[in-house]
Amino acid sequence: MNEQMQKLINNLIQIEHVSTTLYLAMSAMSAYLANQNYTGMANWLRVQSEEERTHLLKLIDYLTDRGGVVELSALPAQSTTFGTPLETFQKVLEHERFVTDAYRKAYEYAAQNDQQSAIIIQEFLREQVDEEAQSKTIVDRLTLAGNNSAAILVLDQELGQRTPAGAAGGAGAAVG
Repeated sequence: MNEQMQKLINNLIQIEHVSTTLYLAMSAMSAYLANQNYTGMANWLRVQSEEERTHLLKLIDYLTDRGGVVELSALPAQSTTFGTPLETFQKVLEHERFVTDAYRKAYEYAAQNDQQSAIIIQEFLREQVDEEAQSKTIVDRLTLAGNNSAAILVLDQELGQRTPAGAAGGAGAAVG
């Protein structure tokens, strides 16, 4: 694996590291919504954090299996407030779009220079389609709900049904 490919994969590892922390950390989105009694939305973000951690570990394993060196940087400080549920999930969608763009750029390089890495990155790119779609659906539904607290609580309850992918009875997504 060449040095540039190693740098790109390390960048993706860092992004997944930030993602898992962003969605879960005590002062981040999941805890923020749980503190406001949106426990379903907090659950959805917690499950999302677990998925991002899985991505992080897959990338670390791939890089080490290829003889690369994993370089984790310090994580940036996370905000402690995210606004309304709609504003919070708009940030989630924005972040997922950022992640997709990073994978797309890594794939463009890998496709020309490292076919093995391109295959791995393409798997993550496919998954990003679903990650963005889920986030957008939540944003759209929160937008439709507006200030209707009953509608927001129904969506919160629905999001609380999300289980980790592969869990008994769970498909991973609770929005649709």
